[in-house]
Amino acid sequence: MTDFDAVDALLAAVAPEAELPAPGERIRLRESARLTKAQVARALGVSPTTLAGWEAGREPSGETRTRYAYLLDGLRARLDTPAAPAPAPPAPDRDPAPAGGPAPVRAPAADDGDLVRAPAADDGERLAEPRPCVLCGHPAHHEVAGFAQHLDPSDCEAASAPRAVPAPAPAPPAGPRSTAPAAPAARPSGPAPRRTPAASAATAPAPRAGKAAGRTPSKRAFQEPAPTPLGTLQDSVRAALERHGGDTEAATADLVRTAIPDAMALLDQCRTGARYEIVAHPPLPGILRKKTSRGADEIWEARPKWTRPALPPGPQEITALDINGAYLSALKTHLPLGALEHHTGGAHDRRRAGVHLITPPEWHHEHELPNPLGSRDEPGPLWVTEPTLRLLLRLSSPAYGLCEPPVIHESFTSGSTENLLEKFRTTLREARAEALEAGDDVTLEYVKAMYSKFVATMGESNYNRELYRPDWMHIIRSQAFANLWTKAYKAYESGLTVVRAMGTDELHVIGDWRRVFPEGRGVTEVKVKDVYTAQDDEG
Repeated sequence: MTDFDAVDALLAAVAPEAELPAPGERIRLRESARLTKAQVARALGVSPTTLAGWEAGREPSGETRTRYAYLLDGLRARLDTPAAPAPAPPAPDRDPAPAGGPAPVRAPAADDGDLVRAPAADDGERLAEPRPCVLCGHPAHHEVAGFAQHLDPSDCEAASAPRAVPAPAPAPPAGPRSTAPAAPAARPSGPAPRRTPAASAATAPAPRAGKAAGRTPSKRAFQEPAPTPLGTLQDSVRAALERHGGDTEAATADLVRTAIPDAMALLDQCRTGARYEIVAHPPLPGILRKKTSRGADEIWEARPKWTRPALPPGPQEITALDINGAYLSALKTHLPLGALEHHTGGAHDRRRAGVHLITPPEWHHEHELPNPLGSRDEPGPLWVTEPTLRLLLRLSSPAYGLCEPPVIHESFTSGSTENLLEKFRTTLREARAEALEAGDDVTLEYVKAMYSKFVATMGESNYNRELYRPDWMHIIRSQAFANLWTKAYKAYESGLTVVRAMGTDELHVIGDWRRVFPEGRGVTEVKVKDVYTAQDDEG
């Protein structure tokens, strides 16, 4: 960058920002143009979640704001241009044509399917050669509105001998509520009149009342199926490999670099038609805000860092197990849907989720099982997440009886669901499973980067400004820690000696672990990380 480029950048930063209409007007302009959020977001280079935030009242900035304002101004100019006045409809109290008058004919050029009356006989254009009448199918010598037609209904009756076809009932008066269908004509007993393509078009039934004009049918024959989230992910991998000429290392690096925006786009695709809208930037309590730019907030995630104080006597063969897809599995957890609300009192509502200030119970099993609160030395109350609180409540129940119930002092919670990210998680899990079966390391690394970076950057991060939910980040991480603790307890209950539990995916045990855990690389399986021999110093 030259010195002048730097000056230009400074000037651009202090220039007045482009004006944007109110949020409701932004939605109106997009929907009036029949544009989807995905279409607009793609044109602006953002995700549909970001666009949804702008339409909800958030304000973009910089060059993106300028592009968005330009788009909205262009839509307004095209949509709000006065259209040519439409011809006045017939008066609603106008009498229908007499029975012997000209028969109504369907005007195929009219978009709304209204019936128009054939002009008088002297208004018809004489045909050089007779063509089939649009009403009876027999030769007619005049053309009305571009279609051959008998000008006198009696001609249609004579042409249809020996049994005359009664003329169709006159159209009802045009008015705001004139939607009743015309009475059907009597079906002739003789051979049906020959129908031409023009006649079929002219006499096609009008659209059903209540159908929105221009609405795309839900299903059409021979259409390309809509892309699935899994297909979109796999297409991204194929495109990256094509861009780099089959170089797997370059393609992997490219995909990992775009893993965050790609994960957000995949989440949007998985959320299409979902019941709940994801709020990107809800107000947060102070306990969820960092005290300094490089500091932490007040939430304790219960990360385990535990090693058994003493080993059984003699040399012991220890197997270090690696838990596959720990954060991927942790996406299935109780997440608060909206802004967190403050509550006091000791009751826990299982229909809600959030963070809780508790006094934890004493833990008396440190010699054989890790503390479910993780490695914490400071006594007293602390803020924990929903998975940690639910784990403590479960362990204090009669079924376990491992500790006393925690004391809940206050909570910040919202109505919750365990399935908010379920389709997102399932898509990534399926992509991972297919990649494992095919030996596709590019997709494996891409999927891992997507879910791990998604979790890591949904808090206060400069790398993902579309989704700002530090409460979700803490909850998902804590769920991964709680899942590891549950596996440690399962090993303990099955007779294995638990030696170490670290982070989200490392569990060291002594004993025949294969009878407890399935071996493999699947999400529900474990793989061997290391095998080593150790013994207690006193042994």
